[in-house]
Amino acid sequence: MPTRLQTRDISKVYPNGVRANDRISIAVAAGQVHAIVGENGAGKSTLMKILYGMERPTEGEILLDGERVQFHSPQDAIRRGIGMVHQNFMLVPSFTVAQNVVLNAEPTRLGALDVPTANARVQALAARYGLPIAPELRVAEIPVGMKQRVEILKALYRGAEILILDEPTAVLTPSETRELFGAMRELAASGKSVLFISHKLREVLAVSDQVTVLRDGRLIDSLPTSQCTERHLATLMVGREVFMNVQKPPLQRGAPILKVDELTVRLPNGKVALDRISFRLHSGEILGVAGVEGNGQTELAESLAGLRAFESGKVTLCDRPLPNGDPRAAREAGVAHIPEDRLKNGSALELSIAENLIVDRYYKPPFSAHGSLNLRAIRQNAQRLIERFNIVARSPETPLGALSGGNMQKVVLARELSAAPRLLIAAQPTRGVDIGAIEFIHAQLIAARAHGVAILLISADLSEVLRLSDRLIVLYNGQIVAHFEEPSAVSEEELGLYMLGSKRMA
Repeated sequence: MPTRLQTRDISKVYPNGVRANDRISIAVAAGQVHAIVGENGAGKSTLMKILYGMERPTEGEILLDGERVQFHSPQDAIRRGIGMVHQNFMLVPSFTVAQNVVLNAEPTRLGALDVPTANARVQALAARYGLPIAPELRVAEIPVGMKQRVEILKALYRGAEILILDEPTAVLTPSETRELFGAMRELAASGKSVLFISHKLREVLAVSDQVTVLRDGRLIDSLPTSQCTERHLATLMVGREVFMNVQKPPLQRGAPILKVDELTVRLPNGKVALDRISFRLHSGEILGVAGVEGNGQTELAESLAGLRAFESGKVTLCDRPLPNGDPRAAREAGVAHIPEDRLKNGSALELSIAENLIVDRYYKPPFSAHGSLNLRAIRQNAQRLIERFNIVARSPETPLGALSGGNMQKVVLARELSAAPRLLIAAQPTRGVDIGAIEFIHAQLIAARAHGVAILLISADLSEVLRLSDRLIVLYNGQIVAHFEEPSAVSEEELGLYMLGSKRMA
């Protein structure tokens, strides 16, 4: 197939001197699924923003069907047939599926939206590319997988011939992922080009035709997927061999540390987020929690960490009642928490690494005495943890916001594990981090398990949950619908059925 999109020596240098892209040249053919992989900070996002008109290149050029083009905004890119589906959906929840798809390009009748025509056009477009949707449903009522299909249809409705998908499987179940891949192949078969950005190398190998690897803003290699292996791609991305398999010592399960009985959490709008759930978690084990996002995982983590008050039920830690809605008391009792959103809830970006590492213990010795902070002890603590957790930073005084996503997460991990917790709540611990950081974080969780820490692992990455967990529960609609004593005995496909509510254990 002919080359549809080409970049020649694209470079992007920001005013602070950071060179995000350094002379990157790629070619994307019509009818091709072209994967772009690389660690955080490799330049993937910047390059995609340039292709979508969100950024202007410092140097280099973009060619569409051999013609040199310049984009000053996403509208320019859309007019030239480039669409982008962002990881965070940009939909109007109160609108229907069809209304979202045709927004700003609506068919009208007598000055108003022609609803039957809009529904028919969207339904026909969905059928053509294998993207099943329900045009009349409101977006607030549909599952995550359908929301993503709506985003893709929005781009196709506007004439996209090149579709950029940014981490499209991050929150999908295996069946939803399989449906998405089928749609991607259908799009490619129709002659469209798909740029697929992902950190899940197994998925890259499953769906793409070509893989381009970026590292430190530079093009490392671009090769047919048929010539790739997961290990080879990981090595190209990181610059060293990466061991993808988790080495987990035999389980040494101790006494029950966490007991949850009939826990019920109600949201401010009156909706029940957790409906009388009960489980046990022992020292020295990892209990995995799987589920499509929005089924109570966030509320479970926040309730146990004291960040959200629960309505009823009983929670004990080491046979002592866990205070309800009191985060400091929870931490004093031995609870550590890696929140799912490290930028919003896990860190203070404007503060230094050293300050972030003691935000929960600044009032205790050796960091404080007689009402004054011990700056030397704070710095020594930071230096020790920077070395122990392989945090790449200029100094302990470096603002946290200056670090890569993986190094930010290592700071959060260092703070939580250095507190010597009895219970560690790890919510999406590797979300948005690169392969090297994932390898390190997994090793730290396994080490904590070996030291007797009870770990509640909440993750949307099913392969992560299945690899790390000693036992596994599935949340659906705020209830535990499945419990597996041997996670290795269940497949991702079967797990996905429980996550979607299609199956339920008695």
